[in-house]
Amino acid sequence: MTEGLAIRYFGAAKQAAGAAVDTAAAAPLAAVAAELAARRGQALAAVLGYATFLVDGHRAERDNPAVLPPGTTVDILPPFAGG
Repeated sequence: MTEGLAIRYFGAAKQAAGAAVDTAAAAPLAAVAAELAARRGQALAAVLGYATFLVDGHRAERDNPAVLPPGTTVDILPPFAGG
């Protein structure tokens, strides 16, 4: 079996997903987001609409058509508030 992507949720994304970690199939980032939203529901879909995505620690644009290779880590970070 081919290794997929490692997904890490933070803040409101973690709460909406009901989990801190997940996996997804290797695909472009927009397809990964769609897969996660379909699996985890509308609350996560809403957060994904405004979240920042980091791919292996680097900010990534959701509309980048490049397929994320297996073994990649995707962090999903909603805006944080506080002081």
